[in-house]
Amino acid sequence: MSGTHHKAAVLGSPIAHSLSPVLHRAAYEELGLAGREYGRFEVDEAALPGFLAELDDAEWAGLSLTMPLKRAVIPLLDGISETAASVEAVNTVVFTEDGRRTGDNTDIPGIQEALRERGVTSVGHAAILGAGATASSALAALSRICTGEVTVYVRSQARADEMRGWGERLGVAVRTAPWDEAAAAFDAPLVIATTPAGATDALAAAVPARPGTLFDVLYEPWPTALAAAWSERGGAVVGGLDLLVHQAVLQVEQMTGCERAPLAAMRKAGEAALAAR
Repeated sequence: MSGTHHKAAVLGSPIAHSLSPVLHRAAYEELGLAGREYGRFEVDEAALPGFLAELDDAEWAGLSLTMPLKRAVIPLLDGISETAASVEAVNTVVFTEDGRRTGDNTDIPGIQEALRERGVTSVGHAAILGAGATASSALAALSRICTGEVTVYVRSQARADEMRGWGERLGVAVRTAPWDEAAAAFDAPLVIATTPAGATDALAAAVPARPGTLFDVLYEPWPTALAAAWSERGGAVVGGLDLLVHQAVLQVEQMTGCERAPLAAMRKAGEAALAAR
């Protein structure tokens, strides 16, 4: 990518809490990419078309997207990757040299890479807590490493139907169960918690004596009550910062053309930023 494409940013609403600027700027510094900019803009669904229309394609390298923009952006792009299409969600937009704006989803491979880093490359079955936007990406990541059934614990029939639909689309055997049975998830070798802060706190007391691996997608507050209980009982824990860093690594590589983004430097910067809050 030529030097003219020097701007990038994260968009979403709310956005003030985002660690993306910290991670991307740390990568630029480590890579010696002087002149690169990475900003943060409060943009909701209604404002997104206008925001994109005002961008100069010669200046911009890419965008990171958080909620509620991951699906709203799709009709505004020139094309999206198969990965993004698989869950109808885009978290990365790249401005190409030929003037196209293309969308990708780095959350899915980011989940996979965060698990791989902790030695989890294949499981016979798994469980997902929650059925929101992140759950579909988690299910897509599991489609790559889980050989058997995925049980999803949900609070409503509508969410159950939605997750079964995603399972059919992704080629994953999905079983849904009510949220009041969520403690049964802990029998699985891999549990992915995709719920908002506090939602799994009551489940901490149910963590078994010999748990498998927990992937809790939250990074603030950290550790969650569930993650703390899991660690105390000797289970492996993957956190939301792991996901955030791994998906950001892939974004940096796409937006800069660098072959390998500096994972360690980005994680260190993220840890320092969280510690300072």
